[in-house]
Amino acid sequence: MGAEVAVIGAGYVGLTTAACLSSLGHRVVCADVDQEKVDALRRGEATIREPGICELVVDGLASGHLRFVLGASAAAAGAEIVILCVPTPMGASGAADLSTLESVVAEVRDLLPPGCVVVNKSTVPVGTAARVADLIDRPDVAVVSNPEFLREGFAVYDFLNPDRIVVGSADRDPVPARRVAELYEKLDTSVLVTDSASAEMIKYASNCYLATRLSFVNTVAELCEYLDASIDDVTTGMGYDERIGKSFLRPGPGWGGSCLPKDTFALLRTAESAGSDFALLRAAIETNVKQQELVVDKVRKAVGGDLAGVRIGLLGLTFKAGTDDLRDSPSLTIAALLAAEGAELTGYDPSVHAPVPGVTDDVRIAGTAYHAASGAAAVVLLTEWPEFRALDWGRIADRLHGRSVIDTRNLLDPHTVARTGLSYQGIGRPDSVWAPVANVAEMVTQAG
Repeated sequence: MGAEVAVIGAGYVGLTTAACLSSLGHRVVCADVDQEKVDALRRGEATIREPGICELVVDGLASGHLRFVLGASAAAAGAEIVILCVPTPMGASGAADLSTLESVVAEVRDLLPPGCVVVNKSTVPVGTAARVADLIDRPDVAVVSNPEFLREGFAVYDFLNPDRIVVGSADRDPVPARRVAELYEKLDTSVLVTDSASAEMIKYASNCYLATRLSFVNTVAELCEYLDASIDDVTTGMGYDERIGKSFLRPGPGWGGSCLPKDTFALLRTAESAGSDFALLRAAIETNVKQQELVVDKVRKAVGGDLAGVRIGLLGLTFKAGTDDLRDSPSLTIAALLAAEGAELTGYDPSVHAPVPGVTDDVRIAGTAYHAASGAAAVVLLTEWPEFRALDWGRIADRLHGRSVIDTRNLLDPHTVARTGLSYQGIGRPDSVWAPVANVAEMVTQAG
């Protein structure tokens, strides 16, 4: 028999958590403060772009295991477990802004039934679970940290096929920790029970390591350009080493999105508050800023050194393919840098169909990739949507005013682009690009 669960917040993490837990047999009430969002979800309309989420919402509504309500108060009363999935954005100082979290806790504290477990799933600074426990100030309510490890575009898959479940409770109290772990008992994975501070640190350390890894690869890619080496071959060779692995070894226009930027800054501020100089993390952040500036430099050089009044076509605006998320998108950061130098920008993204006030103000939204390229001095590919690889690059060439294609994701086949008469530049790719050989047999075949 499933648990009675309240999920507060219907964003990426909240909606995924609610829909997936209902699919595991729990009875879930998901709350949000946005009436339009709640109404859409009640109609079975997913409010985020995530593969599989719409089907889970529809199935949950049909089975009666999933409901949507307006406001945290309507969800919390009667819940055995209350999961907090509210925004914790980066504040002006770089630290996480916990005002929404604290407001929700104040709203529900007197409504929580005795024996209820409150779960922090939002990404929060180390020590927040203890802070929430102090705010609730009820010995009959436990507070547990249960961080999420979801990739946008793969959130449903990651929830149902997790690498691990991390549960942290005060003094490693096994009783509330076990109750939270039981939510996931149908999933085949490892469960780590620890203290709440360690659970919170696991989340930050994981994201900050990935950010640092990406910054490292981008710097190696820059060095490859200086030395006429191929970042594709370098990362392929690195990835065969089981100590390194193949993930997060793709260079790009810099990392972004709703997690890595705010989490790196938050951990840096936490380290400073603790009196620790986290120089490596600071360098990773600075390298990321530099990477975006290097992309702008590539575009500037490609059009002759001056961007003022030059039309540039942008392919991809979201921070990664498979989502409609524009938060801290490196594409938009680069667009802002180009616009600041006077470039006229037209962009296309499969999930952005109209201007988003205050977000896409620097870019005129085009209906197709071909419209984005029309009359442009250069095309800059910024998001790794697979459909961009399948474009008719001869048609792009016919529409371009200039001849330059800058592929910041190394998504395209350079030879396919070059055959149309266009000039191709990737990240860390030499002028002559060879496909990496997978094994000796393939090498012999190519040689023969």
